[in-house]
This record gives sequence, C-alpha cells and structure tokens, in this order.
Amino acid sequence: MNNLQDVWRKRFNYYITELQKYMRYIFTGHMALVIVFLLGAGGYQYSEWLKVAPHDFPTILFVATVMGIVLTMSKPVTLIKKPDEVYLLPLETKMPMYFNRVLNYTVFSQLGVALVVYLVMWPMMRQVGEIEVSGIAIGLAFTVLLKWWNVHVEFMFRWATKGRYVWLDRIVRGILSGVFLYFLLNHDSLYAIIMIIILALYPVMCKKKTLEEPFPYEHFVKLEENRMMRIYRFANYFTDVPAVKGNIKRRRYLDFLVNGVPKTKKTTFEYYLVRSFIRTDDYFFLWFRLTVITALVAAFVNMPIIVGIVAAALAFATAIQLKQALGKPVDFSMSMLYPLPANARQKAAQKVTRHTLIAQAVIVTLAGIGTPYFYLQGIVVLVVGEITLRLSK
Repeated sequence: MNNLQDVWRKRFNYYITELQKYMRYIFTGHMALVIVFLLGAGGYQYSEWLKVAPHDFPTILFVATVMGIVLTMSKPVTLIKKPDEVYLLPLETKMPMYFNRVLNYTVFSQLGVALVVYLVMWPMMRQVGEIEVSGIAIGLAFTVLLKWWNVHVEFMFRWATKGRYVWLDRIVRGILSGVFLYFLLNHDSLYAIIMIIILALYPVMCKKKTLEEPFPYEHFVKLEENRMMRIYRFANYFTDVPAVKGNIKRRRYLDFLVNGVPKTKKTTFEYYLVRSFIRTDDYFFLWFRLTVITALVAAFVNMPIIVGIVAAALAFATAIQLKQALGKPVDFSMSMLYPLPANARQKAAQKVTRHTLIAQAVIVTLAGIGTPYFYLQGIVVLVVGEITLRLSK
C-alpha cells in the first residue's frame, strides 16, 4: 500500500512540475492581455444578446445539449507508464486505491470547465428560460455528480473494452447526461428519476465486465503518452520542448506555393523556408492557430477597439515567433556548400514571414466583413507585423 502511495505521490508531483514548467511560457503578459480582452468582448456580446433574445428560445434544450457534450469529454488521467506493465503486477490487488486517487484527481482537474460552462449559461437560464434560481442551483449540483459519473464510467468502459468503441460510450453518456439535465431543469420529476436509475445501471454493467478482464496496461499507457504529448505539443507553440520532435508532412494542396518560388541562386533560402513552413507542423500550425483565433474574433466581436487590440497582439506573436523559428541558425545544411551571403537565411525568413502576415491580414479582413470598420483589422495586422519584423532581431 505504501509503495502505491509513493508511486502516486511521485508521479503527481512530476506531472504538476511539468505543467508549471511550460505553462509559464504560455500564459505570458501578451497572452494574458488577449485573454482578458476576449473575455470582456465575449461578455459584452453575451449581455447584449440576452437583452434581445427571443422568449421562445429553447434554453433548456440548448443547455442540456451543451452540457451533455462537455460532460462527455472525461478522459481519465491515470499517470500509468510503460514499466508498470511489469512492476505493478505484484500489486494488482491493491490497484483500486491507486485508481481512486487518479480518478478523483481527474474529476477535480476537469470539473472547472464544466462548472464554468454551466455558470456562463446561468444568466440565459434565468433571463431567457425563466428558470427559478433553486432549479438552476440543483442543476449545478447534479453537474458535479454527472462529471464524477462520466469520469468513472469512461474509465470502466475503457477497461472493459480495452479502449475499443469509446466513441459509442461517449454518445451514450452524452445522451444520458443531456436528457437527465433536460428533465431536471424542466421539473419532470418522474422522468428524472427514471434517468437516475438508468445512470446507476450503466456503470454496473461496465463494472461487471471489468471483473472479467485484466487491467489493459497497454491501452492506458498509450492513452497517457498521447495526453502528455498533446500538452507538450501545445507548449511547443510557445517555447522549445525537448520531448517534441516536429512532424513533417507534405500538404499537396499547398504545393503551388512552393512551386511559385523561383528556383534561382538568390531565392535558395526562400524556397527552402517556404517548403519548411508548409511541411513542418510546428511552423504551419503556429500560424494557422493564431490566424484562426484572430479571424474568429474579427467575425463575432462587433467592437473595433477590441478586435484591433487582439489582431495587433496576435500579429506580433505571429511575426516574432515565425521570424525567429525560420531564421534560427543550424549547425549544418546543404546550403552552406554554396556561396550565399551570411545573412541570406535571416532575410529570407523575414520575407517569408511577411508573406504569411499578408495572408493572415487577408483572412482576417474577409472574416470581419459585416462588422464595423472591418477593413482596418487587416491593416492593423500588416502594420504591427511589419514593425515587429523590422525592429526585432
């Protein structure tokens, strides 16, 4: 028992340390500023919509559907590692204690998202749906219980099926969670009680199956490795993560951009960096993610000042990160065999980054059509991006 407690404690501490190490690179000053403005703009838009929302809006159905989807996303955090397939086998009879701890942590770590989503919809339920405060509060309490239920059921289902048909389990759990909340908020007590019975029986069937199957270490090891890799890949957008090796993938639909670069001596690095940008996941998805965020803000926020600030911040992030990534010197490349100027790579990196900013400006402008002063958003991206390229090293 003490061995398992030590295993849990050490792995939990290591996991938290890893998160803290990389999160400080993600939530920097400019990112915090963007988040604050996005929350402010989103809150303003939401409050304005509440003033004009039709009274026949299907509030309860909407809330039940959204919460059913949110609650269904309940992947268990087990912290299981490859060597456990061998070293934890002698302690298999004591593993329930370990699983209880990791599942309780999973519930605690994921519960915040569900509560935030529910609380955001509270004013809509109160003002548009005209639901009593007591009814909304009861729904909030059951949201906590449903999150606990979803996490434990997904864990048992993965154990029982060795990770197969998880999509089917999620559909079932999403429907059950959503339907229960629908009846609860509608004050349909009889149907809500029936749903509680169904919710109680579903994990019993999964639990019975787990008693017949050994714990599938292979599946949970792979699940844990993929989860940590997603964290590392996300952090890698903001800083270098040793555990992440950039994937290279040919995107045939963008070959015309590579072919559009003249194959001459002067454009050696331009061709090389355009090709690298398009085919390297780290570079391409960095630009894609920041462009999509800016475009969504431009499309759905009707406050030009807020959109301008967000566009400026993300244009700065795009310019500085892409320029540094593409212009980063390497120990050796075949281009060193040719008589090219020493600063050719840096100049090409600046030029390629400038073209990505032009593409970003066009997309943001098109996304903002219909909003006030939409044409200024693209100009902000271009101006801030160009200033960043010229002043940054």
